[in-house]
Amino acid sequence: MLLVLVLGAASLTSCRRARASWHRRTALGRAEAAVAVARINRGRADYLRYCALCHGREAQGYAADHANALGNQDFLAIASSAFLRGAIASGRPGTPMSAWSQRRGGPLDDRQINGIVAYLRSLARRPLLAVSARPSAGDPVAGQRVWTERCVTCHGARGQGSAIATSVTSPEFLRSVRDGYLRHTITHGRAGTPMAGFAQLGSRAIDDLVAFIRSAEHVPGPPPPPTYEPPPGLDRLVINPTGRPPEFRLREGRFVPADQVAQALAQGRRMVILDARATSDWSTGHIAGALPFPFYNIDQMAGQLPHDGTWILAYCACPHAASGHVVDELRRRDFPHTAVIDEGWSYWTAHHLPTAHAAIVPAP
Repeated sequence: MLLVLVLGAASLTSCRRARASWHRRTALGRAEAAVAVARINRGRADYLRYCALCHGREAQGYAADHANALGNQDFLAIASSAFLRGAIASGRPGTPMSAWSQRRGGPLDDRQINGIVAYLRSLARRPLLAVSARPSAGDPVAGQRVWTERCVTCHGARGQGSAIATSVTSPEFLRSVRDGYLRHTITHGRAGTPMAGFAQLGSRAIDDLVAFIRSAEHVPGPPPPPTYEPPPGLDRLVINPTGRPPEFRLREGRFVPADQVAQALAQGRRMVILDARATSDWSTGHIAGALPFPFYNIDQMAGQLPHDGTWILAYCACPHAASGHVVDELRRRDFPHTAVIDEGWSYWTAHHLPTAHAAIVPAP
């Protein structure tokens, strides 16, 4: 009987310990789940502020400037968290995709970037695929022939992108993906987007395409040598503050040609020029005299602008998405003398119009 009592007591103690352990694990699991949900919610809030203008509120893509469908299930199946994190942090130089990390002069710290990544990963409905790391053994010359027949219309002669498709030869992009990523995308495409699958080409031709894409890495030509400008201040908000107002002829009541703007600047006309891109882009290069006025900080900055009829122009690289958003918001705040620089940053640099740059100050 004593043995039975001892064994019963031991069993009861063991059950209590097991229940306590289960409660601790359950509480820990709930706490971890709550932290994960909070991180995803913060990530979605940052996504809506910084990314939705181009990628769409539901990450459906193509809201502006053929931006990638980040919520596409075929994309999420091969885009690792490291890939997403690198793309957000470093951007795609030479394309409208800005660098968003504070280390590159952008507004986002590591916590915010990780939150956006967590939000995007939460949209995935399929497990992440382990794409092959096998390097392509294809022939880039043969691949160029296939490219010319099948890909050039959308992605451009050297994969630099076009008005309807993204760049696939950006150095930042190619450094971040394996050949298996490229093979999988070419083979299967992206359902629900203009990117069709080309499995019918066969593995050899697809390997040739991958080899050509690698060989065609697109490094944008350097802009004209800029002059250095210090960080902006309210004392230089207005360009040519004593000059006469320009006489712009707007297209559709909102777009001013870049050449008109350049001519007015050369004539010493009074105006304000706002760079609507991310601050990292302004630091790297901007229209001489332009101030950083990123599309995601309008409320914070609109109160600094002159409300005296001075022309206020905005530009971006899209060339109308961010700048158009800024102009719409300023007009809503009763700034009628506003316009979008029609052709944007790419035209300005391609035609060697005056530019400047500023030093990037890394975040502490």
